[in-house]
Amino acid sequence: MPQPTPRIEPEADSDQMVAALAKALGHPARVRIVRELLAKRSCIGCDLVDQIGLAQSTVSEHLRILKEAGIVVGEIERPRVCYSLSPASLGPLSALLDEVLASPARLPSDTTEA
Repeated sequence: MPQPTPRIEPEADSDQMVAALAKALGHPARVRIVRELLAKRSCIGCDLVDQIGLAQSTVSEHLRILKEAGIVVGEIERPRVCYSLSPASLGPLSALLDEVLASPARLPSDTTEA
């Protein structure tokens, strides 16, 4: 008899999305790619290779990870691909960071153990 699939709460979905975004941004080369795309609005893949200073295959792998997370979109302009940011995709991560920054700072001595 098959077991029922556990229901994932909306908050858990959001947590998974935030974690996936953070993971996608968890490498300095991917952060650099995002900064380059932010500065230029869009960029051809081979231009990114020159600007980042890594092998084409390495940049392609970083772009694949960023695209998979929805942070970057690629539009085919034969024979090349033009990449740009999808800022709205970072909304869940931005919302979490806004919450953290808006919360009052707590020292370890401010918390009590139950």
